Amino acid sequence: MILGITGGIGCGKSTAAAGFERHGFRRLDSDALVRERVLVSAEAKAALQQRYGAEVFAPDGGVDRARVAARVFADAAELRWWEEFVHPRVYQLWREAFAAAPAVAWAVEVPLLFEQQLENWFDFTICVASAPAQQLARLEQRGLPRALAEQRISKQLPLAHKIELADFVLWNDGAPEFLADQITRLVETLRIAR
Repeated sequence: MILGITGGIGCGKSTAAAGFERHGFRRLDSDALVRERVLVSAEAKAALQQRYGAEVFAPDGGVDRARVAARVFADAAELRWWEEFVHPRVYQLWREAFAAAPAVAWAVEVPLLFEQQLENWFDFTICVASAPAQQLARLEQRGLPRALAEQRISKQLPLAHKIELADFVLWNDGAPEFLADQITRLVETLRIAR
């Protein structure tokens, strides 16, 4: 079984994925794959150097993700270029992981699951949702200024639309135990359905 976990930025996708991991699912974090596998590749560094020059690199030679984000989220054409570069490489990493462990139950964090029409990759899609004020508060707690947080939220499908498209919705506005209880009930439901 492969679950695709999505939701708005700051709604708690990672928290939910960790909850599924505690229930025996193997977790794949698409953002972590970008950070730890795609961006460290010579191919990505060369593409970024050609596109933006040295300004998107840290003094140690690594990619400065904040500078890349500032470029791509400020311009629709740049965001499209970035997604066309990154997404196929992430999908290839998914394929490799699934092929290496075909009997494993997977929980895959996919921020742009519906935006990129990736539903067919997954047996079930799950949207993690929270109220907009809670979402912004979480992003500000992470150190993202409100204007940037709102800019990033605006680049995603409206959360209400993601909720409509998802097979299941987890509401993440309460205590951590509230989300954990929802995950436990959903895991039990999914195991019965198998």
